Amino acid sequence: MKKIFLMISLLLLNLFQAKAMNDSLYISHPFNPMVFDDCDACGCAAGNGSSGFESLLNPQFVGIKYFAQHYKAKENLFVKDLTQDQYFNTIQLWGKIPVTKKLSVYASLPFHFHEKKTLQGNINISGIGDLNLMGIYQFLNSKENIHQLNGGVGVKVPFGKFDEKGISGVNPSFQLGTGSWDYQMVLNYKFQKNKVAVLLNTDYTVKTENKKYYRFGNQWNYAATGFYQLFGNDRMIFSGKAGLQGEVYDRNKQFDEVLPNTAGSALYGKLGFEASYKKFSLGSELMLPAYSHLAGGDIEAKSRFSVFLNIGI
Repeated sequence: MKKIFLMISLLLLNLFQAKAMNDSLYISHPFNPMVFDDCDACGCAAGNGSSGFESLLNPQFVGIKYFAQHYKAKENLFVKDLTQDQYFNTIQLWGKIPVTKKLSVYASLPFHFHEKKTLQGNINISGIGDLNLMGIYQFLNSKENIHQLNGGVGVKVPFGKFDEKGISGVNPSFQLGTGSWDYQMVLNYKFQKNKVAVLLNTDYTVKTENKKYYRFGNQWNYAATGFYQLFGNDRMIFSGKAGLQGEVYDRNKQFDEVLPNTAGSALYGKLGFEASYKKFSLGSELMLPAYSHLAGGDIEAKSRFSVFLNIGI
């Protein structure tokens, strides 16, 4: 199933390439294909979701997003099988507000409610996560918007609670926040023509040591997504999308000592849709792993799902 999903994603990615009418991916009113999968407790595995930055090129907006992740982990160090289900759920308020013609400010504030199932009973945590702030600058916008290039830098403010007891488990990322000030850099390119588009994205997050002398590993994300406009007129748009998204995590440290089984990587195939009506935009996405080797193999990615609703401003 994973191989079939990956082949379909690759095929669609080669077919989809983007159309622009006026100054957006599809039409001039605020249709927003941006997908920022909030990365709050950024260790090497679960709780991440990748920052993604599917697009930095969309009209300005405010909105809300739900993001769910499912992982399998070892119950303890003496068990080989991955028997522990871990569920990471996030409701995120986000927005992108213009400052000048080429400069915008992006912000997101998540609320997490996570659960993991153990032999001793279920463990649940919930609360506000870390605040993300980023400045986004448009470096290139060619004639007829065929080529666009944007970049940004930002900071993650440690609003979320970091529980030192949580790092003793198989997945130290079972947290509401990293407890540290972290810094992000992102680059986004879009090619668009007629009814198809391709978005290429990469971003890197530098983690710092928190007050408990714990440092989550740096994170690199990359993604390629194809869009195809299935229907469109002056008021409404409906598009399909497919692509690949990868994540690479460095090893965690405590007291400046490298911790074993904390690095990893994963590659996902994804399918979804996005639609807009007047100032409203709605989108959803399903992601399944084509490859997963997290926490030295102690954690396996299973699935991700997201849905968002935005209002153009």
